[in-house]
Amino acid sequence: MNSRTLVLLAIAAASLAAVGAALVSQYRFDMQPCPWCVLQRLIFLAIAALAFVALAWCSRVGTLVCGEGMLTLAGCGAAAALWQHFVAAASASCNLTLAERIISTLGLDERWPEVFTAYASCADAATRLLGVPYEFWSLALYVMLGGAALRLMLVALRSSRQNHATRLR
Repeated sequence: MNSRTLVLLAIAAASLAAVGAALVSQYRFDMQPCPWCVLQRLIFLAIAALAFVALAWCSRVGTLVCGEGMLTLAGCGAAAALWQHFVAAASASCNLTLAERIISTLGLDERWPEVFTAYASCADAATRLLGVPYEFWSLALYVMLGGAALRLMLVALRSSRQNHATRLR
């Protein structure tokens, strides 16, 4: 197994583990999610899906396209986590926020309510794990996933340049 495959599997596993941890928190420890929590679940699942697409699309182009998508999604996830902490958690209501509109427009809250229905306001859902706000754990993982995606893209570009230089000789 090459390093590209290992990194993509790690990205997918970490993303799925994040959603798994959120579901365990919700159903085992009664930590009800807010709309921004639910949106972050969707972003983690989308990152995992792109990692699996990149595994199947075994080419430099596939790595670059999926890597860019994962990097963009990781940035969106980081922004959602920061927004949740600094803006949404200070609000008493999360009704009709961007997060809620995205989830409802996609119909995810109706198709898979166990995973994608928000049951709490952002202020009520504010929780800490080991003294750190939950959304900061999410933020840290998004930064790591984005870094891994960027590294995959840089390696693919570097090998592309090396192959091109070899052909020119």
